Amino acid sequence: MSENEAINPHTGQPLPPEANEGGEPQKAQSSEGAAKASALAPPAEKQVGPPAIGSTPTQQELAVRSVLETVMDPEIGLSVVDLGLIREVHFVEGGTLVRMMLTTPFCPYAPQMMAEVKQAAESVVPQPCEVEILADPWSPDMMPDPSLLGYSY
Repeated sequence: MSENEAINPHTGQPLPPEANEGGEPQKAQSSEGAAKASALAPPAEKQVGPPAIGSTPTQQELAVRSVLETVMDPEIGLSVVDLGLIREVHFVEGGTLVRMMLTTPFCPYAPQMMAEVKQAAESVVPQPCEVEILADPWSPDMMPDPSLLGYSY
């Protein structure tokens, strides 16, 4: 990948030259370490429910997930962890990759929540972080405790 290719912040993939004004390639906006993290992380998988119990999280992952409990969905008033939006946390050479979902496909708070997740992750693990939005649909079944929404379904 050349230095002047733009990177899609949601997928970590290069943007085509026509994706920006004038058709000229833009300089990548994400850091090189975070781009490497996205490229080296395993492909996103569809997952229903909370992360698998058999997988033992590292202390870094526990620290990141713990700090992400402070990142709130501004519309619902619950943390991204309580809502089950954080699907994967990967640590690879040179960066951290957090894959998350949104409660609605065109959430107006997506940029704000992505920035807060990135800032929180970088506050506990001192390396570049990239936040990738997964296109999978969200449902309350993905929450560790769906009763936090205040109604039964």
